[in-house]
Amino acid sequence: MPRFALTLEFDGGPFFGFQRQKDGPSIQRSVEAAIHGVTGQQVALHSAGRTDAGVHAVAMRCHCDIDTALTPFRLTGAINAHLRPDPIAVTQCEVVSDDWHARFACVERRYLYRIVNRRAPLTLDRERAWQIVPEVDAQAMHRAAQLLVGQHDFTTFRSAHCQSRSPVKTLDRLDVEREGEEIRIHAAARSFLHHQVRSMVGCLALVGMGRWSEERLVSALEARDRQRLGLNAPPHGLYFMEAIYPDQAKESPQERDR
Repeated sequence: MPRFALTLEFDGGPFFGFQRQKDGPSIQRSVEAAIHGVTGQQVALHSAGRTDAGVHAVAMRCHCDIDTALTPFRLTGAINAHLRPDPIAVTQCEVVSDDWHARFACVERRYLYRIVNRRAPLTLDRERAWQIVPEVDAQAMHRAAQLLVGQHDFTTFRSAHCQSRSPVKTLDRLDVEREGEEIRIHAAARSFLHHQVRSMVGCLALVGMGRWSEERLVSALEARDRQRLGLNAPPHGLYFMEAIYPDQAKESPQERDR
């Protein structure tokens, strides 16, 4: 049976998260239902990440096995037609090898967190970014962020409901940049703990607002205690940007962007 790799873009606002839920809508349920509407088959959708309620995605990689004569192009159009009006779209579709796995073959996951630093209420970016009114020092946030890069025990930045076997993770990138009133935080790692990115962003925001020092951030990290967390950033500013696989990892960022 052919295995199809799908790339999904979605607005996480109306959903309880990516993973199928008993009591609410999910990305997984909507896509599986759309595929059933196209093919009549019950499929299991596997993803590179499991986003929380309210978290968005630009390019979430998934896979499922579908017995169909449709080409990837035709399958994409048919699934998208059945997804309406849900704010989910299949942006790419391809046939992959039977042993390719969206989750287990992934070697790096990349996230973006958006903060809009202004007093006026958000209109176009409402529920698409975290609004912070007090002046935020993005350079201070970036300097503090470098203290979290590398291998650490991230227990302080881990949700109590996290199912990861170990709190030790290696953070490859945590960069903060400002363009006008928007502050963007870029995070990359092979894998993340539940709420790790949002928790790190929340504490970095405290640094940017002058409420925390770099020393306090390091102290919170080294405490390995969730009670020492300063702030968990809201989910609607977080975007799953990209899942990297071994063939892509050999390419430069410039080659991947072509």
